[in-house]
Amino acid sequence: MIRSFSITSDYQLAENLPIEQLFQDDIKWFWIDFESPTEEETDLLKTQFNFHPLAIDDCLHLLQRPKLDYYEGYDFYVIHTLNQHTLLPEEVDVFVGKNFIVTFHLTPSSEITMVRQKLLANDLHYKKGALHLFYQLMDKIVDEYFPAVYKIEDELNEIELKDAKKDLMNDVFEIRSQLLKLRRTIFPMRELLYRILNSERVIIPKDERMYFMDIYDHLLKLSEMIESNREMTNDIRDSYISLNSDRMNNIMKTLTVMSSIFIPLTFIASIYGMNFEYMPELTWKWGYFGVLGVMLLVGSSLLLVLWRMGWFK
Repeated sequence: MIRSFSITSDYQLAENLPIEQLFQDDIKWFWIDFESPTEEETDLLKTQFNFHPLAIDDCLHLLQRPKLDYYEGYDFYVIHTLNQHTLLPEEVDVFVGKNFIVTFHLTPSSEITMVRQKLLANDLHYKKGALHLFYQLMDKIVDEYFPAVYKIEDELNEIELKDAKKDLMNDVFEIRSQLLKLRRTIFPMRELLYRILNSERVIIPKDERMYFMDIYDHLLKLSEMIESNREMTNDIRDSYISLNSDRMNNIMKTLTVMSSIFIPLTFIASIYGMNFEYMPELTWKWGYFGVLGVMLLVGSSLLLVLWRMGWFK
């Protein structure tokens, strides 16, 4: 599907004009959106716009890293939107010239739909041209990163170690996986904005530069939030492991105390459990009670020694 929007010399919006009319003198600038195009529609990138074959190949072969390529008369951008359900990136390719912008995406994009609705509602500054529309697209795409990051922050805040359950670590590792997906999308986009702002070949007017700086600030904030959340998951993981380790130490300590007491008692009992014929104590009238007394004395003495050593604190 192809949609076109053009701004005439008197700053009126015209929709879905034939592509041939978009290059007339009375058109100030135009935007053409290729959404899930057919093979015939894709051929227009070459036949009507004469875009470079390498740029067209990048449009057709997913998934490219966010980047900026310079061509004569236009710049080519690969940018990533975010699928809110899978947190995986989806590619949007943008050709930006002095008086035109062409977007190409193989899957529907809610961000582009919102910008298109904003354009049709006359809520965009037509006089600012194609570059400002490109800013609007980038700004909307970056804004849609925030809900996913905020959702993860809320999930982390709900995790409490005092309510540690068996599946706590599964939740933590799932969150870390989501953060990794977001990181793979947001960090390359941050690098792309940095390159746009510092490139000598991308001419951004001074009054437009501040808008792109605002997007870059948002990406910096998102990057910091992701790193902060990753550190939080590390802390939760380490605390959970330390808690389990402490519990295990207490269990081992209890078992050690019991073993320390019962080993000598077991030794005494095993001696008198041997079936030798000549054992004097076996014929002693008070032998049974004597052995029990010795075992009680040994056990009590060991308990006292272990208590003084601080094993029961």
